[in-house]
Amino acid sequence: MNKRILLCDDEAHILRAAEFKFKRAGYEVTCARDGQEAWEILLESRPDIVVTDCQMPRLNGLQLAERIKQSPDTNGLPVLMLSAKGFELSADELRERFGIRHLLAKPFSPRELLERVEATLASEEATREAEVYV
Repeated sequence: MNKRILLCDDEAHILRAAEFKFKRAGYEVTCARDGQEAWEILLESRPDIVVTDCQMPRLNGLQLAERIKQSPDTNGLPVLMLSAKGFELSADELRERFGIRHLLAKPFSPRELLERVEATLASEEATREAEVYV
């Protein structure tokens, strides 16, 4: 079964470029144009990973990540964040407070984004397999 990615960004060109890269790599991709739409999609079907922009209308990426982390149904779902702005929060704070695994600065390389997604999913799979043997 193909892994499913929820891709969330309010910039159409970023959605198209990342969606194309992920689909060519064999992933199922669902796109959302803001955090609220992404949250509604999450409530309907759970992806394997969320890639979200930070700055978006209605519900920004940090708010979306916080909802994901606080909900028992989605807690633990890996989140990667894209941002065009510098961040005041450290990577450790982003991980602990919001559950964000990686932060990529815009503009980013679609290849680098794909590599980060693949590494995160592989890490998740290894963790699940290790828990089976404990």
